[in-house]
Amino acid sequence: MSRRQVFDLESQIRLGRIFGIKVGLHYSWFLIALLIVMSFAAHFHASYPQWSDAVIAVWALSTSVLFFASLLLHELAHSIVARAHGLPVREITLFALGGISQIEKESPNAATEFWIAIAGPLTSVILGSACMLASKAVVHLDIPALAGMLAALGYINLALAFFNMLPGYPMDGGRILRAFIWWRTGDLERSTSAAATAGQMVGIFFIAIGFLTFLKGGGFNSLWIAFIGWFLLQAARDSYIATSLRKILGRVRVGDVMAHDCPTVDGRIMIREFVENELLRTGRRCFIVLDNGTVTGLITPHEIKHTDRAVWATTPLAAVMRPLKSIRFVTPDTSLMSALEAMAHDDLNQLPVILDGHLAGVLSRSEVVAYLQTREELQNPKGSFRAA
Repeated sequence: MSRRQVFDLESQIRLGRIFGIKVGLHYSWFLIALLIVMSFAAHFHASYPQWSDAVIAVWALSTSVLFFASLLLHELAHSIVARAHGLPVREITLFALGGISQIEKESPNAATEFWIAIAGPLTSVILGSACMLASKAVVHLDIPALAGMLAALGYINLALAFFNMLPGYPMDGGRILRAFIWWRTGDLERSTSAAATAGQMVGIFFIAIGFLTFLKGGGFNSLWIAFIGWFLLQAARDSYIATSLRKILGRVRVGDVMAHDCPTVDGRIMIREFVENELLRTGRRCFIVLDNGTVTGLITPHEIKHTDRAVWATTPLAAVMRPLKSIRFVTPDTSLMSALEAMAHDDLNQLPVILDGHLAGVLSRSEVVAYLQTREELQNPKGSFRAA
């Protein structure tokens, strides 16, 4: 599954990088990991009752690791295709319902959307087919457990491809549906609305099936199906809202929202003086550093806390600040959406706004939130969100 900064599923555990893309785990991943291991253990116990618990545990763990490796390959396929089309990928996060490729920008056209979406299911089909063929090949080696493991991996990868191809946004199948409607109509918002509606219908169907099966004695697996449906229902709604917001924010300029009374500080003052007289007294978390009136960088608590306290009294801010050349800045004519993407890329809460080499203002997330709240209050007095 790929997404465009829709869900709050940031990685809590970093695993490293693959092809330059950060990979991590959400805490909810451990839930599905435990269920997968238990499922494989039950499968091997039923197939090979003569095995000891230790042997079953080893095979179950090994099969689970290979399954999560194939799930990671599914997400890597999304990310690699996205990067090939010039779309930055923040990271891949594995969580309770699978994985998410966190793509920072919207696809520029329907064709790009289609290829990014189809890449994951195609990868799962290839992996599943390869595992099924391999399971048949190793039968002659007289290692039935290996054949069983490969067959299980084959089935689960094919099931993963099928599940992701359900025509409900933001599932891969829903994104393919959106790409098709986008191609036919040329209207991204209309295609997103249609695909999100399909996603909500799929979610409601899963919830209904889950609860009906539970009432008939289906047990925990029925509730799991209902939970998947609830997730799809919420994800479809959130995805549509996010796309609508992108359209709204793409029309607004930074100069219309930015703050003009931005806090500045002289880069020649010492860290201790800055902390005592500015940082602690004002409560602000980001300051523009100036050198003779010229913007040279940003200073935040992050830079301060990574500096030894013993040198605070003798080290100027200019020595520890984040230089302007190493961070992004925007102009008053930059779209609000582009500015937010820059903030997300550099993990900043504020961005300097530069005009003709001079500081024109500062854009912070709080200004963006305030703008959206005001817009919502004016357009919808009852307080529920309505896209423009």
